[in-house]
Amino acid sequence: MTPVPDSGSTRKPPPGAQLLPVAVLLWLAGLYLRVPVLVAPPLAPFIGDELGLSQALTGALTTLPILMLAVGSMPGSLAISRIGPRNTLALAMVIMVIGSAGRGLSPDIFTLMLASAVMGFGVAMMQPSLPALLPRWLEPRHLAIGSAIYMNGMLMGEFIGAGITLPVLMPLMDDSWRATLLVWSLPGLLVAAALFLPRREMARPVRKPSWLPDWKNPLTLKIGLLLGLSGSLFFGLNAYMGSLLEQQGNFELLADALFWYNLAQVAASLVMLKMARYWVGRKTPIIIMAGCCITGTLGALLLNGWGSIASATFMSFTAGILLILLVALPPVLVDSADTGRLSAGNFLVGYTVAFSVPMVGGLLADWTGDARVAIVFIVGYCLLVLPLAFTLDLKRQRGQPEG
Repeated sequence: MTPVPDSGSTRKPPPGAQLLPVAVLLWLAGLYLRVPVLVAPPLAPFIGDELGLSQALTGALTTLPILMLAVGSMPGSLAISRIGPRNTLALAMVIMVIGSAGRGLSPDIFTLMLASAVMGFGVAMMQPSLPALLPRWLEPRHLAIGSAIYMNGMLMGEFIGAGITLPVLMPLMDDSWRATLLVWSLPGLLVAAALFLPRREMARPVRKPSWLPDWKNPLTLKIGLLLGLSGSLFFGLNAYMGSLLEQQGNFELLADALFWYNLAQVAASLVMLKMARYWVGRKTPIIIMAGCCITGTLGALLLNGWGSIASATFMSFTAGILLILLVALPPVLVDSADTGRLSAGNFLVGYTVAFSVPMVGGLLADWTGDARVAIVFIVGYCLLVLPLAFTLDLKRQRGQPEG
């Protein structure tokens, strides 16, 4: 029987047949956290040729949405507090589709960059909406696996967007980058509409949710800075992989390196589908994975050829696990009224770091003429924030019920 909403009463766990549609929707929403962003790199040369983009503007097709992931997190939190996480997620997906499809219709550079910013803003609003929605759709003991499901969709989106756009989808679209962007974007509207199919409210907030980050809560900054560790290593090494291999004299290995690098994130998400209920909410896995991320990056820096690629792939794998461990924390640590703003604060800090640290590293690399300097700078940041993992207090707050 479908549970009747009330103010936080205990309900009988829904059967698996009712949970499956929710799992599918979470996965599809997670997919659209990354597909619109990661289709840009493979299409960038075609877009650049037609619209006359400089190297900097070509790079901005990817980096501008990443910056917007930080900028849009707080408006997402505000919307959650006003209209609820489901409505916010649906609205954010519509904004994302408008921006993503708008890139395919852009007649000039200004419109293209504006559409890219709108798309990134929509994705940014989606990010805190998903963890805030989990306590509404899932009982406490399913929160960790719910996080793992939508994060699997997100990391699959990275691989799918980057991996099948050129070899599969673009030939079907008569080699048109515009049509390819439209085909990737428009199905998001169907996902947004389908979000209103589940009629469940497992844990309605008993008070009006706040939306501003609680900077007095140490988890806001600590989780955010550790998210920055994972993001700056992943995006940074991804960005400088070509330059690093070129300095090593192995540039011909770049395509293979990027394939395994992105596939490792998918493998990480599959591992977490199995291990989420055992690892989420525990400090030790976070510490181990953060240390492994740094170790893998150093291996990519110090080794050569396939040894460097294997180390980078190991870093990507452990960074994917660390990302899921951190993103899954807010729903299991705070009550549903505070999940959105904690997640938004984490993403605000994390993606600001993930954008700015690799960028500063790149400036230093340009100044010195050595791509390895960028990686060393990123590793330096990670070593500074690694001790925060040892100080995390992962006890439930504000009387969050045990799962």
